[in-house]
Amino acid sequence: QVQLVESGGGLVQAGGSLRLSCTASGRTFSTYAMGWFRQTPGKERDFVAAITASGGTTRYADSVKGRFTISRDSGKKTVYLQMDSLKPEDTAVYFCAEGVSIAVVTTTPPRWGQGTQVTVSS
Repeated sequence: QVQLVESGGGLVQAGGSLRLSCTASGRTFSTYAMGWFRQTPGKERDFVAAITASGGTTRYADSVKGRFTISRDSGKKTVYLQMDSLKPEDTAVYFCAEGVSIAVVTTTPPRWGQGTQVTVSS
């Protein structure tokens, strides 16, 4: 059974930084694309960033381009989301996701973590 466990959320002031981590367990991590989504109450879960299995290609939502960076460490079975220049509108629950390709993980990933809260104060 694959498990994705996020960590690193918290409260930060606008303009600050946070780094989220998502560690996978259960099987081979290096063959799967990984992604991050976020969700606020009453709204749909929105795509934030994704990275291919090799780490050679990344994709970002327009709202976070230039501020967020996704990366992965296959040895640690962990994907990271470095979030800089945070804004109050970045406040959300952030979810890690996994899929067989970057196309899948950016649209309908079949596996999710439990989420971690990020709150940005103004």
